[in-house]
Amino acid sequence: MIVTLTPNPSVDRAYDVEAVARGGVNRAGAVHVHPGGKGINVSRALAAHTVPTVAVLPVGGADGDLLVALLGATDVTVRAVPVPGDTRSNITLQESDGTTTKINAPGPVLDADGGARLLAAVVSAVGPGDTVVGAGSLPRGLAPDFYVTLADAVRERGARLVLDTSGAPLASAARAGGIALAKPNDDELAELVGRELATVGDVVEAAREILARGTDALLVSLGAHGALLVTADRSWWAGGPPLLPASTVGAGDTTLAGYLAAEHAGGDPATCLRTAVAWGRAAVLLPGTAVPGPDLVDVDAVTLTPDPAPTTPVKEM
Repeated sequence: MIVTLTPNPSVDRAYDVEAVARGGVNRAGAVHVHPGGKGINVSRALAAHTVPTVAVLPVGGADGDLLVALLGATDVTVRAVPVPGDTRSNITLQESDGTTTKINAPGPVLDADGGARLLAAVVSAVGPGDTVVGAGSLPRGLAPDFYVTLADAVRERGARLVLDTSGAPLASAARAGGIALAKPNDDELAELVGRELATVGDVVEAAREILARGTDALLVSLGAHGALLVTADRSWWAGGPPLLPASTVGAGDTTLAGYLAAEHAGGDPATCLRTAVAWGRAAVLLPGTAVPGPDLVDVDAVTLTPDPAPTTPVKEM
């Protein structure tokens, strides 16, 4: 079982526009409404490929009800934890040239009791051998070490934690260790180690600094330039030909879902990375945060390079 926790979920509303006119009237050609939040996106992508998953999330207000209803139309099993306040609504403007502008609302405030109830919902859903995905920003009120507490609770149940977050929560978890897999992008990793990462060697070196603190592996997204998987003694790059994206929102979450799905099927690290990139590439061709099904994923279009040359610039991968 793969259980996802999205502490700060949203209803995602994406508007297709020809081009954004600042200060003017913008008319949308289409509107897409999806359940949003990084962990939710992971669960939605997994469910589209019939991988068993449970999504744990806090909900409140009318948009909280809408979020649960939207997820009810998918094959995701939902464990909703009622909280005070209103679930946030995020806005995305998608231009015809692929430019994406996001406006993310702050979301409700969660106190210590709300955080404890979220943890309890996760713990009750997992058992030995399961994977828990902690994903996304933390709502106001939760301490930056919330994911550290989650990792401890998950390990006590014989499960493992995969983490996809940024900023202070990522830094706190990286210091504590005990993470099976972390999925920063190259900018988030650069912020974490405090320096620019211009080459593949820079990324691998930075990743291994994090691994030395107790994380098992890093899946580093390079955006349009593919992804790097780094372990203590190996690294792999995977990518493919350039694409004209319809929307990049949620593509990284689908990438992580692809990795976990391949891992769930018994794939080795190289296979998991190649699958991850194939899922992410399929996702960017869809509007809003829509997730691709098996018929849209083309693993054969993905190139894999074991131990890529360290001097290669990241932006030339």
